[in-house]
Amino acid sequence: MINVFKKIWDFAYNEHGNIKKSIGLGLLNAIFHALQLYAIFAVLAALVNGNPDKNTALIAVGLMLVSIVGKIVTQYYSQLQRVHAGYFMAADKRIQIGDKLKVVPMGYFNQNSLGNITAVATTTLSEVETTAPVVLVTTLGGFINAVVFAIVILLFDWRIGLLVVAAMLLFLWVTSMMEKRTRRNAPLRQAAQEKLVEAALETIQGMSVVKAFNLSRDKNKRMDQAIDNSCTENASMEKSMSPYLWLQSVILDLFSVGIMLLSVYFYLQGTMPLAYCLLLIVAAFMIFGELKSAGSGMATLRLTEVSIDRVNELDHVPVMSEGSIDNAPASYGIEFQDVRFAYEKRTILDGVSFKIPDRTMTAIVGPSGSGKTTLCNLIARFWDVNSGCVSIGGKDVKAYTLSELMSNISMVFQNVYLFADTIENNIKFGKPDATHEEVVAAAKKACCDEFISALSDGYNTMIGEGGASLSGGEKQRLSIARAMLKDAPIVIFDEATANVDPENEDRLQTAIEELTKNKTIIMIAHRLKTVRNADQILVVNGGKIVQQGKHDDLIRQKGIYADFVSGRKQAIGWKLNAN
Repeated sequence: MINVFKKIWDFAYNEHGNIKKSIGLGLLNAIFHALQLYAIFAVLAALVNGNPDKNTALIAVGLMLVSIVGKIVTQYYSQLQRVHAGYFMAADKRIQIGDKLKVVPMGYFNQNSLGNITAVATTTLSEVETTAPVVLVTTLGGFINAVVFAIVILLFDWRIGLLVVAAMLLFLWVTSMMEKRTRRNAPLRQAAQEKLVEAALETIQGMSVVKAFNLSRDKNKRMDQAIDNSCTENASMEKSMSPYLWLQSVILDLFSVGIMLLSVYFYLQGTMPLAYCLLLIVAAFMIFGELKSAGSGMATLRLTEVSIDRVNELDHVPVMSEGSIDNAPASYGIEFQDVRFAYEKRTILDGVSFKIPDRTMTAIVGPSGSGKTTLCNLIARFWDVNSGCVSIGGKDVKAYTLSELMSNISMVFQNVYLFADTIENNIKFGKPDATHEEVVAAAKKACCDEFISALSDGYNTMIGEGGASLSGGEKQRLSIARAMLKDAPIVIFDEATANVDPENEDRLQTAIEELTKNKTIIMIAHRLKTVRNADQILVVNGGKIVQQGKHDDLIRQKGIYADFVSGRKQAIGWKLNAN
């Protein structure tokens, strides 16, 4: 139990002050609560002694009012402090996770389901924020309350006080047994919760595929199974804890009865004054109330610990090392020196070397899966090389801070992701402090302004997550507008015009040419018009550079590039036979 408290305390970090205040207020709450015993004792003593008067009544009422008001105030502010601690400790952790995910290799996202990461950042952390400070403060508060009552009762009668201490120790023993019993179930329950989030997220994201291939029944089976497993594990957890919660309640109730019986017995034996006897009988109904509440909270100790352990696993995710160079390179030439890269056991690049001179355009072509996109990802450090070196301006990309490196690179992906925000804010991802006029200018260059202006709210139109409300071509053009606004000295295009309709392709190509003046350009493309004017063309196959040169030189060589051009010309010349 102490280990769980320590984990919660360590996890809270920036919220230690609020938790301390909440615990301190809990101690005051216990003292105010104990004042009720003195108020009751004042009345009982006066009645037993046969001299009740106005002063006794006023003292009793005054003590009771102080007790009630003090409990209300301390409980209110204690709850505020622990609620603040819970929400902000989870918020801080979510921000920390977000910052961490920015610097992990992209391979991490291939090895770890998006559903698992989502579950940790949402469901798991939600459990921590609502249970961790409550468990810590409520449990400690319950014990503080019981200890204060035990001290007060010891002052009245040490024999009954020892009985109260015995009840607390037995209660703790049962709680320890419950914690051990739930040790096995808690991780299973946590895993089931994460699988449920993963299944739900996958079903929602893949709904179009599910409908297109009539897989609703199959997908529902997986979702139903995840729901059933979650229900089973939650029920199992409750069943494992129920006997111990029942035993805790029985112990405290039996000891309450024992306090009453012993008090009467001691009175009849003449070893306890009647006023004390009556007070302890009343106290028997009050003393263990807070401890019962603490016991209910302690039932979630193991769940809280497992949740914290699961969240803290992300702290051990390896991150990419970051250099110290925080200023722009002297030039923007790029060089690969004997670069090797493998994903798991599959070799992607094998001894690749080439140079991209500053302010030139390099086109990369090759079969699917040959390593073209990987070359671009290594420049931006989405992954790190296994061996060799990738440099910009004569310095290893690892020597730059990640912020400085990415400030010099704009990327236009083939698969565009847009955020659930306004169109203007999505374009502003390229330059967050851009003015509206700058956004519009970039949109016009990227051939976006016309369709944006036709929308109901123009640039303030909200688009669905991932850009679901836009066509593929519209999303692609917004992505290009974003890159144009950033205006970085290195621009990487991954099939930038793949989803653009033919009527806008020429205009967009002109805009791209305007954008790329005096910049270092890397362009992955399959269209002949895109690559033929490049300063150099790299032909990638099997993780190696198999051809390199200008279009006219490569076209005269027998090889992949000549076949590529020939195939494209034949594809363009294809016609449908009406016969």
